[in-house]
Amino acid sequence: MTQPLIATASEGIARLPRVALVGVHGFGERHLENLGRLSAEGALQLVAVADPQPPSDGTLGPEIAVFASLDELLGAGTAPDVVIVSTPIQTHAPLALAALKAGANVYLEKPPVASMAQYQDVMAAAASAGRLVQVGFQSLGSEALPAIESLVESGEIGEVRGISATGLWLRSKSYFKRSRWAGKRSLNGTDVVDGVATNALAHAVATGLRLAGARTVADVEAVDTDLYRANDTESDDTSVVRVLTTDGTVLTCALTLCAAVQSPPTVTVYGTLGQVTLFYTEDRLEITTPAGIRTENFGRTDLLENLLGAGSEADLLSPLSGSGAYVSVLEAIRTADSPRQIGADFVTWEGEGDAAHPVVLGIDSLIRRAALGQATFAELGAPWTSSGGPSLDIDGTPVASLQDGSHIRSTSSPRPYLHPVRTLSGTVVTDHVPEDHVWHLGAGVALQDVDGINFWGGRTYTRDAGAYVWRKDHGRIVTESAEHSDGQRREQLSWLGPDGAAVLREQREWRWAAVGNSAWKLTLDFTLEPATGRTVLLGSPGSNGRAQGGYGGFFWRLPKVGDATIWTPDARGEDAVHGSVAPWLAWSGTFDAGTSGAAHVTGDPGLGHPATLVFLASPQAPDPWFVRHSGYPGVGLSLAWDAPVATEPGRPVQRTVTVIIADGFLATQDIEQLITTLGESA
Repeated sequence: MTQPLIATASEGIARLPRVALVGVHGFGERHLENLGRLSAEGALQLVAVADPQPPSDGTLGPEIAVFASLDELLGAGTAPDVVIVSTPIQTHAPLALAALKAGANVYLEKPPVASMAQYQDVMAAAASAGRLVQVGFQSLGSEALPAIESLVESGEIGEVRGISATGLWLRSKSYFKRSRWAGKRSLNGTDVVDGVATNALAHAVATGLRLAGARTVADVEAVDTDLYRANDTESDDTSVVRVLTTDGTVLTCALTLCAAVQSPPTVTVYGTLGQVTLFYTEDRLEITTPAGIRTENFGRTDLLENLLGAGSEADLLSPLSGSGAYVSVLEAIRTADSPRQIGADFVTWEGEGDAAHPVVLGIDSLIRRAALGQATFAELGAPWTSSGGPSLDIDGTPVASLQDGSHIRSTSSPRPYLHPVRTLSGTVVTDHVPEDHVWHLGAGVALQDVDGINFWGGRTYTRDAGAYVWRKDHGRIVTESAEHSDGQRREQLSWLGPDGAAVLREQREWRWAAVGNSAWKLTLDFTLEPATGRTVLLGSPGSNGRAQGGYGGFFWRLPKVGDATIWTPDARGEDAVHGSVAPWLAWSGTFDAGTSGAAHVTGDPGLGHPATLVFLASPQAPDPWFVRHSGYPGVGLSLAWDAPVATEPGRPVQRTVTVIIADGFLATQDIEQLITTLGESA
């Protein structure tokens, strides 16, 4: 049973809570300021502090005892009601245990412990002593949190699709020199687990977990970690941590201390009708709904005041028991492989001496894409990561990588695809998980309507709504078997509905070969047949009433292209080419990716290289070209432009598409000659 916090004097007059602070430097200085405020308001009595380095002369009044350690403080008979622990991470657990044993309630700075074992020890000690432990996640005192919960419950942003936490901070070399434990995963064999997600931006993780409804260890189903460092440290400074809760909510935390400019960290709840973003250091909400965007500001309850007024754990805003989910994340980071070093080619340093700080190239965009796509840096293919599936090679040169798509979020319709696809000189000519449409995935096959199932990703256009709406209708495409040889890959695929039942069977074949010294060709042949024994309709937004929206089938998402030119033998420009039927379509320009890969990340067209893609139409049917440039760069052949196409038992739908990928700019004459030389017909 929890004992009352404030004791009473023998004459029956209530006395002020007696508080001791362990650790007066660093963040301890903020605690001293807060203690001074609350003391002046008559809310508490600061009776003692403990620190191997005593505070400067004049910092404390003569009535406040100063000790070198908590053991000395407790041994002197000070008998505090509350002990605040604001010390190095590795000391949190032993100091909390000592304070609890002495009968004090504890305010434990974040992170509360350095391992799951320590968490369990402190939890057990608090229960045995009947004492309270508040964890210093100050953001959990924000009045914005219950406001968000009420907003979600009201349905104003629809059903929750996922949650993200993002942080773009910068820290200089001096930050990692401030103490012996800074930037360490362990120190002299003792766990420290310092890092971007466990210390600097720990509030982002803790706040995201709270909004995801994850408080206890049992609330966490799985934790994926993708940890990197640009600094000369042991700990991570640029990471993605993805948490799956037991109720199926996904929280993606994309965090860095290597941004070019520091910006307020956020936690965003994404709904089917809108979203709400919390700027948690400011207690400010930005709410987006069909009615528009509005901003609301909130106050915050001080966690020490909350602890002083608590009669039981249920009254605490940030109880240790409510940090179990957070400690699960910390434990996943603690037990993960050491963070990978980000290559020097992808890091620039700004400033001089100890004031210098690293900037990871393109990190702003990668953080946003990770949050929106619920993806890790490795899954996004950041050039300083190790990722990718089987490679398509030409004379030993990789020209494309096959992704199985298993890591893609469910609302993006997971499916296999090619990315990155490169020219022979190394220019990347595909994109995936882009900020504008995170469900666009390289080069492959996708359809938005297969008997009512979305195998494209994102929102679904319905005739009834006359608009795109979020529905729980997303399927996935899985590879059942594959045969990979030089210049050819055959795959057997299953298109599975939301319930896991097969809707389509697909036979897919990729073929690739060089075309001279500066070009190569890629051929995709795919056949779709029912897996149900009955006719299956293949549709698109266009077949469901969306004018000019007939995308689906073969689709190629391009990266940013500068000075793009798009043409067919008879038309030029996006508007003229879109919806037309022509034997080939060409796209040339300066592609936003060089051989180093850094240009693709930074988004700087000046670092790109000229290239031309030539798409040859399918010989099986006169499918119209689907082309986008002004909104995003993409090319497809529409399988169902304005009417569904049926695939029947014994009468499958087949399409063959060939793409010529060339370095440099090709003219119409060059293209016609290439096609003739290759013996291709469209």
